[in-house]
Amino acid sequence: MPLDPVDPAGAGAVPPGGDRLAPVLRPVRAGNGFEEALEQILQVVRLGLVPGGGRLPPERELAERLGISRVTLREVLKVLQDQGLVESRRGRYGGTFVRERADAVGAHELRRRIAGVDLEDVLRFREVLETGAAGLCAAHGLTDAQAGRLREALAGTRDAPLAGYRRRDTLLHLTLAELSGSPTLTAQYAAVRATVNDLLDCIPLLVRNLEHSQRQHTALVEAVLDGDADGAREIMREHCAGTAALLRGFLG
Repeated sequence: MPLDPVDPAGAGAVPPGGDRLAPVLRPVRAGNGFEEALEQILQVVRLGLVPGGGRLPPERELAERLGISRVTLREVLKVLQDQGLVESRRGRYGGTFVRERADAVGAHELRRRIAGVDLEDVLRFREVLETGAAGLCAAHGLTDAQAGRLREALAGTRDAPLAGYRRRDTLLHLTLAELSGSPTLTAQYAAVRATVNDLLDCIPLLVRNLEHSQRQHTALVEAVLDGDADGAREIMREHCAGTAALLRGFLG
């Protein structure tokens, strides 16, 4: 039983058949709160758990269920509004409503571009390669010249304009793969990264996500240069998980 968009109790009420949002909405992990919250609300919309014209739960309830601040939640909802997926209404019966045409926005183009791509396979393979490369670089150590290359690649991402960020981001990750000392790993990573970039081109560039990614990049490079293999792998795993959350949310 869908929530009634004109029922003032509807946004927070539990339907007679049970809480239909429970399978999707759950507390997010602290490391990727914004990305995972966005993923979950996108799933709510794309799965039709709140239908077109229906109202999402109130901000306070959503924030509590996701385990995030209301500030972070509002940033997530702003992204959804910018993408034309939801709209905010004021007044007694106001709130955040799923737009009727949400499922059709860009759907044909997205499906055409990712047709035949096994999203989960790509994301898992990418994580294996990325965490492996980070661990190898930290465990084996880098020469002064190699460390300089890694720092330079990181600086490139910091200085990149928004439109050029994805290319600089790719260069940083490819540099790390090259410095792992395994040409086979590097070649495999280049191939999977090309697919990842095709997928990323189907979703918007989100400033909040890029800022978060940049902090992770900095922590990752520091761990590698400090020889902290376990730390480097864990940071890279979390970094990959943030990207995966966005891709699953928009494309899954």
